[in-house]
Amino acid sequence: MPVAVAENLFVGSGSVTRLLAGRSRIDGKLVFPFPSGGAEENYDLVELAPEGTLWSYTIQRFRPKSPFNGDGSEFDFKPYGVGYVELPGQLIVETRIVADDLTKLRIGEAMRITTEAYRTDDAGEAVLTYAFRPAREGEKA
Repeated sequence: MPVAVAENLFVGSGSVTRLLAGRSRIDGKLVFPFPSGGAEENYDLVELAPEGTLWSYTIQRFRPKSPFNGDGSEFDFKPYGVGYVELPGQLIVETRIVADDLTKLRIGEAMRITTEAYRTDDAGEAVLTYAFRPAREGEKA
């Protein structure tokens, strides 16, 4: 059974994924990710919108250095998108971007949340992280 990369980061998987943010009990501002440790008592847990727009991006074309812990080596590394998605009226979040063709990404296009397995843990389980994909591509199996 797949496991999430971190607690209180997101819930669900695929198109029913929702990022978890904190709403400050003092001023109502949102923060992502949800705070941990002693700070969490000052925030209410809220789910963020599942759709937004691509604000900026780049393509990661080489395997990042440590502490990156994704599967594979520098020889079989598969490029992926990294960018920011604006969730209307909420936040701009940094995210992995998955797409059938990364060269077709366009600033301002509609994006939808999903999950992606980016490594396998010691027990052989997929470790999921959140990502956004162009809404025009729909949900992938």
